[in-house]
Amino acid sequence: MPQELNYLRESASQTAGPYVHIGLAPGAAGFDIYGKELGWDIAGPNAKGEKIRVEGCVIDGMGAPIKDVMLEVWQANTDGVYAHPEGGGPVEEGFRGWGRVITDFDTGEWAFETVKPGRCAGRNVGAQAPHLSLWIVARGINIGLHTRMYFDDEGEANSEDPVLNLVEWENRRSTLIAKRAERDGMPVYRFDIRLQGEDETVFFDV
Repeated sequence: MPQELNYLRESASQTAGPYVHIGLAPGAAGFDIYGKELGWDIAGPNAKGEKIRVEGCVIDGMGAPIKDVMLEVWQANTDGVYAHPEGGGPVEEGFRGWGRVITDFDTGEWAFETVKPGRCAGRNVGAQAPHLSLWIVARGINIGLHTRMYFDDEGEANSEDPVLNLVEWENRRSTLIAKRAERDGMPVYRFDIRLQGEDETVFFDV
């Protein structure tokens, strides 16, 4: 007799639920699992360049902050080099160029400190403007969203960036540019991410 074949059906689509914090940022969820939370130290103590703070909020289509978001960030160092074998060269000891933060459960605000990245080479394209790559997950999002954050004080570099120039309309490009201010002597860049509606942030199909 032919062997009976068992077929697995496709499971139902699900969004990132409340357990995402327990698995990926347990300390923030109240679980003392790791001696040091993974992903909170992006640049390390030996990083060169300008120390900055980045902060913002993820906002839904109704204009309300989402309070259970996790963001991952990737960046080059101040010389435009990534902490990767193909990143273009050596980086400072302890420079990870990667981090993970979650929003405050009460306010929906997120923030992290790092160093401002430099211009970096792109694949098969010219030099890219200083930027941070962000990946966003939360309840209500079926697939993680990819976007970029550029700096408003890098006007010339931004105007030449091959990825930013893929965005046809200038008002859409502006959703990718963070605003610089200063607080207690440190540069602070504000970058709110809007998931839907007016001024929706540009997301990339990566």
